[in-house]
Amino acid sequence: MSSLCLLMQHAHKFCFQLFPLPTALSSREMTRKRIQIKKIDNISSRQVTFSKRRKGLFKKAQELSTLCDADIALIVFSATSKLFDYASSSMQQVIERLDRHSAMHRSDRTYMELQIESDSNDILRKKVEDKSHELRQLNGEDLQGLTLQELQKIEEHLKRGLSNVSKLKDEKAMQEISALKRKGVELMEENQRLKQVPSLIPLHRQSSESIISNSSNLPEDGGSDTSLKLGLP
Repeated sequence: MSSLCLLMQHAHKFCFQLFPLPTALSSREMTRKRIQIKKIDNISSRQVTFSKRRKGLFKKAQELSTLCDADIALIVFSATSKLFDYASSSMQQVIERLDRHSAMHRSDRTYMELQIESDSNDILRKKVEDKSHELRQLNGEDLQGLTLQELQKIEEHLKRGLSNVSKLKDEKAMQEISALKRKGVELMEENQRLKQVPSLIPLHRQSSESIISNSSNLPEDGGSDTSLKLGLP
């Protein structure tokens, strides 16, 4: 009996060695292989995938509408320009609702833009009024109701302005004086140059008279002793 049990144990061990049990699959192997998202080059495969995914998309939209009471509309054009659409209620109603929402959004945006523009105009108008009032006060107008400190502030502002005007006036005067001095120097140099011109005229006249005198002393052709004789030797 013991021999039989021992024999069965050896046989069981031998079977495990010949036919081992499959090991458990790793989590990575059990994970579904991800499909790379890119354009499918094969036209037939592309059409099959489009049909399957379109049906899945419409099914998910129907589930979302049923579960969440959402108003959904889908419009899909295939690569061959074939139209597919789905609407939980009515496609026309969903489109009209979208148009109303867009119009309301545009109206709200227009109102906000007009409000911002109006606020900007009010700010600019207030700045112009303040600057005009300050200018009138600097001209000695609209001074009634000002405190002593405000009047002193205007006075100091006028003093600074007067000082700047006087400084700029002095600079302009110095520039004009310098320009007049340079002009005077140029006129004096031009005057000296003109004074030297008459002294050169007699030398030029004397040189011309010498040339005329030398040319008058040359012998005339009729009084020459040289004669030309023609004939045989």
